[in-house]
Amino acid sequence: MKQPLSFRLIRQYQIKKCQGVALITVMLIVALAAVLATQMTARLQLQMQRTSNIEFNQQAYWYAMGAEAFAKSILITTFSDEKDVTHLEQMWAQGETSYPVDFGQITGEIFDMQACFNLNALRLDKNVIPAGVKKPAIQTAFIELIISLGVEGVSQFEAEYMADALVDWLDKDSAIESAGGAEDNDYSAKQFPYLPANNYLASITELRLIEHFTVPVINKLKEYACVLPNTNLHEVNINTISSEQPELLQVLLDIPLEDAKEALSNREGAGFKTTKDFFSLPEITKHKITAEKKKQFVVDSQYFKLKSTTSFNNSYFSLITLMKVENNNSISVVSRTIGRE
Repeated sequence: MKQPLSFRLIRQYQIKKCQGVALITVMLIVALAAVLATQMTARLQLQMQRTSNIEFNQQAYWYAMGAEAFAKSILITTFSDEKDVTHLEQMWAQGETSYPVDFGQITGEIFDMQACFNLNALRLDKNVIPAGVKKPAIQTAFIELIISLGVEGVSQFEAEYMADALVDWLDKDSAIESAGGAEDNDYSAKQFPYLPANNYLASITELRLIEHFTVPVINKLKEYACVLPNTNLHEVNINTISSEQPELLQVLLDIPLEDAKEALSNREGAGFKTTKDFFSLPEITKHKITAEKKKQFVVDSQYFKLKSTTSFNNSYFSLITLMKVENNNSISVVSRTIGRE
């Protein structure tokens, strides 16, 4: 039986409509597959780039470890030749040096960590401080050093408060040193409370946590002061003090700045063989230098810092290594710090 024309038209319309829906569905599936494929490709590329970055950074790290090993060999070679003297004409003191390597570069510089004022030296045994002495000589020297920095707004008063707060931060007890001191109650009352270390400083940047210290003072102090972790050793190498930092010599010996400058300018390249040679200089002998002040100085050093920066395929790595020379024939690593100071 032949179907009516109207029925056939309706049927054709329904078939075309179903075909249109199927086509749209297929197009949506293709579009979704394309989006998923694009995302998978992007993620794969990101993962590959991340893996490459890790590999490049790891290679830069090993370059830095190579720089550390090279620095150790330089120090051992230096002190096998000159066992009792450390000065600025030795191999380790050649300044910043760069070496090209495959796909990168190694840059390093060695510093004498006994050519500066060790802040941890202010951690003193209070039982050995003579009776009647208000402030130990080293604390007085630190106060004078802060004043000599010439930071605006820092006078004798502010310098004493900073020194007192640092002594309280370092000492073992919770008793306030003096008017400028600060202990548990002062730090726990802050908006974000914490407690004083009552131990050695780990880094000079730790001063930012200590009461009264300001950023301008800390930034200037970095030129003259340093931190030797876990030791209050206070032995300054007269041979490696920078001639541009006579203020350090001035405050430690309590002599005029001009005499300190002259003493450093009269130092020969190979330095002094003994501290007696230094204290025999005319500009020093005219002052009454006590035996206690003379004990602050040496002509050889134990602690050195290596600052190394390495690159490999545009990946960079910075490492700061603090090393200690043991008996002139071995080097021990005291600490490693990743990143710039």
